[in-house]
Amino acid sequence: MSLRGVDAAHLVLTGVDLTECLLAGTVHLDQLRLEGKYTFAAAPAGLRRRGIRPARWTPRRTLAEEHHWRAARGRAADGWTPVPAGEEVQEPAALAPVYRQLRKAFEDGKHEPGAADFYYGEMEMRRHADDIPRSERSLLTAYWALSGYGQRASRALGWLLAAMTVTVLAMMLWGLPQNDPKPRTTGTVAGRSITMTTDVPGPANPDGPYRAPGRRLWPLPDGR
Repeated sequence: MSLRGVDAAHLVLTGVDLTECLLAGTVHLDQLRLEGKYTFAAAPAGLRRRGIRPARWTPRRTLAEEHHWRAARGRAADGWTPVPAGEEVQEPAALAPVYRQLRKAFEDGKHEPGAADFYYGEMEMRRHADDIPRSERSLLTAYWALSGYGQRASRALGWLLAAMTVTVLAMMLWGLPQNDPKPRTTGTVAGRSITMTTDVPGPANPDGPYRAPGRRLWPLPDGR
């Protein structure tokens, strides 16, 4: 149920359920060793509705204290566990170091995939912490939205596809000329010398209807 105040420098836990375990305040938590089958609290699964838009929490292992904090912010209906009676809600500024120490413990144990969940949790707590400057929190929010702190490849791929789509549409509407420029050559004859000047007109922007982008790219023979 709790490891607060415990010195975890030489502590090995085997086959334990840490779903409701309170870890904030553990000493040398970065040296904790976990063996066998162990369980952490998980983020709520499934889709939720926030007004008219659907929302889904990223699947990951979390601290029990994060459940308490999010439930205190009105997210209990989403599946976050409320704080037990008599316990205080830990703020993100206090939970970020806990996630950081757990991440180091997993990395030292050569369990990098497991450490990724705690890195995600650390970044989430930093993004919501009051002691982090607003500019840094804005960068963390952009980092979260674009790639899930570098841990969610599907999110980065989705933004890449969206950027490619917008680029192609912009080229179809404004970026390609209606016709290829045709060079014109004019010459002057003075005695035996000939001077040739080639003038290449600038490309003309497409002017077809926006509802028919294909015609803006490839006009019909009559110019339509």
